[in-house]
Amino acid sequence: MKLEELRLHHFRNYEDLTVTFGPGVNVLIGENAQGKTNLLEAIYFLALARSHRTSNDRELIGWQAQAAQVLGRVQKHGGVTPLELDLSKHGKKAKVNHLEQAKLSGYVGQLNVILFAPEDLNLVKGSPQVRRRFMDMEFGQMSHKYLYNTTQYRTILKQRNRYLKELGHKQQSDMVLLDVLSDQLAAYGSEIISARVTLLKRLEVWAAQVHQEISQQREKLSFHYETSVKDENLVDTQHVYDALKQLYQQHREKELFRRTTLIGPHRDDLKFLVNDKDVSSFGSQGQQRTTALSVKLAEIDLMHEQTGEYPVLLLDDVLSELDDNRQTHLLTAIQDKVQTFLTTTSLSGVAQKLIHQPKVFRISDGEIQADE
Repeated sequence: MKLEELRLHHFRNYEDLTVTFGPGVNVLIGENAQGKTNLLEAIYFLALARSHRTSNDRELIGWQAQAAQVLGRVQKHGGVTPLELDLSKHGKKAKVNHLEQAKLSGYVGQLNVILFAPEDLNLVKGSPQVRRRFMDMEFGQMSHKYLYNTTQYRTILKQRNRYLKELGHKQQSDMVLLDVLSDQLAAYGSEIISARVTLLKRLEVWAAQVHQEISQQREKLSFHYETSVKDENLVDTQHVYDALKQLYQQHREKELFRRTTLIGPHRDDLKFLVNDKDVSSFGSQGQQRTTALSVKLAEIDLMHEQTGEYPVLLLDDVLSELDDNRQTHLLTAIQDKVQTFLTTTSLSGVAQKLIHQPKVFRISDGEIQADE
């Protein structure tokens, strides 16, 4: 999978831009606050119809503009696919092959991306919410079913939480409706949990291999998925569904008292273990960085395994956060394998030595110039 061309109209500080990229490593060089990260954000937005930096789409529209447009041409095994996202104060429209998509689930997955930025170190040492978002964003690109289930789950969760509040305030009294919402939540929740466990097992295989290579066989990386369903058979959706329904019954009084849903995948977590110890609590900063890098590189192979296409890799100023050993491993792993977009203020000696024939772009104040 390759992003051949990107066109921006009134996106952030880009008024009107058309740029053609190389199939290998594309290096975006410029000082801070010139638009390097905005360009990566545009690619991420083109892939997922959402930004990784803000939940307010209106912030993406350029200063004093009323609307914005992001268009791309994606090369896949099946041919070239034009993608288009139109943003205005009325919302956004997504098009694939010039045809508007009724739902974003029909759009997401046309361009798969993996973003690695300095803040992704929070994947290891951040809150459980960071790791849940990681699973949902990445697995949603690989599986339309997963994306659909998480979207439906969030909708039912909001309805159930609202109804629990109404019951708590004595505005409602019908427990049958609560049972119906619990049943629906368990149905979607069981699909999410089973899919997470299945995909995490495959991701763990790839990540453990990368981690061993970086640590020179001294460390073993493993995953532990923490969920309310205390059972070994988490890949059996029916089994998880029955267990969740039982848990909602057992925790009914507590949830009525707390007026919120306490059970389900929105409360789950993912732990990373190095030599069987929780790396977020007991690992060094170096081990935490190696773990984050291993997981990100493992995603590349997992996406290829699940979709048949390698994703596009976005590296936002991440080389400055890695030592020479980790830089070397990262650049060696991606070389001639995935199309990569790398932002930096200047290329390090390691990067200059390892990147084969990069296409270099100079960015200044929303203007981009390709080196000849």
